[in-house]
Amino acid sequence: MTVSAPLEAARRVAPAKARILETAMRRFYDDGIRQVGVDLLISESKVTKATFYKHFGSKDRLVLEYISTRRDASIESFEGLVAAHADPRVGLRLVADAVVAQVNAPGYRGCPFQKAAAEFPDPTHPVRVVVTEFHESLHEIFESTLSRMDHPLPGEAADELMLAYDGAMAWSHVGDVIAASSALRRVFDRVIGETAR
Repeated sequence: MTVSAPLEAARRVAPAKARILETAMRRFYDDGIRQVGVDLLISESKVTKATFYKHFGSKDRLVLEYISTRRDASIESFEGLVAAHADPRVGLRLVADAVVAQVNAPGYRGCPFQKAAAEFPDPTHPVRVVVTEFHESLHEIFESTLSRMDHPLPGEAADELMLAYDGAMAWSHVGDVIAASSALRRVFDRVIGETAR
């Protein structure tokens, strides 16, 4: 899964709305949600102010659609990777491969969910609720996959995969992407190795 994967979902709506959302996807990720103003989004999307407000009503609604689109595309991608192979062990390795590819991609600037959580620290804010939903959904994917693999402690093992995922997403941006990628793979391999054969 790449950072630009959610743009495919944005193309299924009205062209002007899609342009606004595509611009927001890029700008919010690159520059920060709070740093990007409505006037910049309108200008870069080549829409009128009336068109912007017709489709979103406010920047807050656009921000919520941005993070929701990212959540939906990411979860759909992870579910697809796990389901892509009859052997769930291979599916989990495909998830690890996708994360490694994402953190090594040109333009990677950190996890969009971690970045959004940092900008919206109130856990009851709608953006933070979506970020929490993403993490809960990813944990459920890991736990249910590990259960199918007869892991003796699927919930605890899913916790470890979540920590490896979040750690790799953060460390790759601010530290050593090679070490972070290797550590992620080691954790996934160890957890997979703990399952019944």
